[in-house]
This record gives sequence, C-alpha cells and structure tokens, in this order.
Amino acid sequence: MKSLALLLILALLAGCAAGPRIDTRYSSRGQDSRVQYIVLHYTSEGLPGSLRQLTQGEVSSHYLIDAEPATIYRLVEENRRAWHAGNSQWHGRTWLNASSIGIELVNPGYLDTPNGRLWYPYPAKQIDALIVLLKDIVKRHALGPEAIVGHSDIAPLRKVDPGPLFPWKRLAEAGLIVWPDARRVAELQTRYAIRLPDVAWFQEQLARHGYALERHGVLDAATRRVIAAFQMKYRPARFDGEPDAETAALLATLNETG
Repeated sequence: MKSLALLLILALLAGCAAGPRIDTRYSSRGQDSRVQYIVLHYTSEGLPGSLRQLTQGEVSSHYLIDAEPATIYRLVEENRRAWHAGNSQWHGRTWLNASSIGIELVNPGYLDTPNGRLWYPYPAKQIDALIVLLKDIVKRHALGPEAIVGHSDIAPLRKVDPGPLFPWKRLAEAGLIVWPDARRVAELQTRYAIRLPDVAWFQEQLARHGYALERHGVLDAATRRVIAAFQMKYRPARFDGEPDAETAALLATLNETG
C-alpha cells in the first residue's frame, strides 16, 4: 500500500511539473503577429566587437549580418524580445522593442575627421543578404512596406544609424519599401519652390509619415533633427535639417502613396 501511495504521489508531482493540459482545438480569428516593425541598425564596429556587444552586454538584436563574408547570425529568437530600439516611437507606437525585429549590420558607422564626417559604405553582398532576410521576415509576419524603418526613424533625436550611405533605394527596388515617384516629386518641388509650406505643415506631414514630434509651428532643434532623419533616408546627398522645397515634395509624395 505504501508503495502504491508513493507511486500515486510521484505521478501527481510529474503531472504538476509538466504544466496544465491545454486544449488547442480552437483558434481566434482576431490575431496577428506581435511583430509590427523591422528596425535596421549599424553596429559601429567590426564583427568581434559586434558579437561581444550583442551577446554579452545589455544590448541585443534578433539578427546580425556581417560584411565580409556576408553572413547572417541569429542571436535572439523572433518570438522573444531583443533590446535594440530603446526609447523609440513610430506611428504612435512607443518602446518598439516589444513589437519589432532588430537587425544589426556590421558597419563602422562614421569617422569624424578634420575635413568633416566620413561615412562608411555597405558592401553589396551584405545588402543582398539583408534583402533575402527581410523578404523572409516580411512574408512570415505579413508585414507591409511601411514596416521597415531605420533606428534614426524611430529615435531621430539620438540616433543616426543606419546612416546616409545605407541604400534604402535598393530595398525599394526589391519591393520592400515605398519610394517617392521622381516625376511627382519634381512636379511638387516646382510648386513648393514658389511658395514653401510653413513649419507647422512640415511637422504635420512628418508626423503623418510616422515620426514623433511636437506640432507647434516652431523650427526648433528637435524638428530639424527629424527633418534631417527624413532627408538622410530619401535625400542622402544633403541632410541639413532645412525645410526646403525638395524635402516638402518628397514628404507630400510619400504621404500620397503611403
């Protein structure tokens, strides 16, 4: 009897350790992926330092893509949260670690020299690998072209990565993001060159595009940083933060098609 009682107790304990029995025959229609965005970064250092930072420190990302050779490393499972976005906001969503996949690209970022800031380019094969990865993630999580953003988009007051040499247009050519139509931009630029919209218009259009900024009609430092972040992405040849006619045309065109 004692042996039988012991076996029953052990069976009960084993059942408790295995967790509750869950019936999975039913599934709700009202659901989607927790992943709403993919955030692109550069690491500011080489592969050894990048791996050390992303695996042993407090910062992490789901994927790391080396440059030479182009190798994709998965560091965090997609169903878990990685610590890559920090204090961030896009289209009203805040603290995007919980709703995004982070991808870090091995790239030094920039070097400040006596002749100005020198930005480092991205090897073509590294971007090829990124595009393959992005297409896979977008398909699995049913994401639209507005979902792929840079760290400088979601945190423009403190971040500049992936920088002005990141080839956003290649992502557009791969069908991953929307790119402004050149003819429409030229048409609107001619109009805005005659009469440039005021600062409040720029703030409204930038907010509509997804950026977080106050709409008070004053061209303050924060507004300039957000304009520069937008220019860095769509007009990397000049990202001075000035609200000019070309920037207005780019914004208006993207918001028409977004």
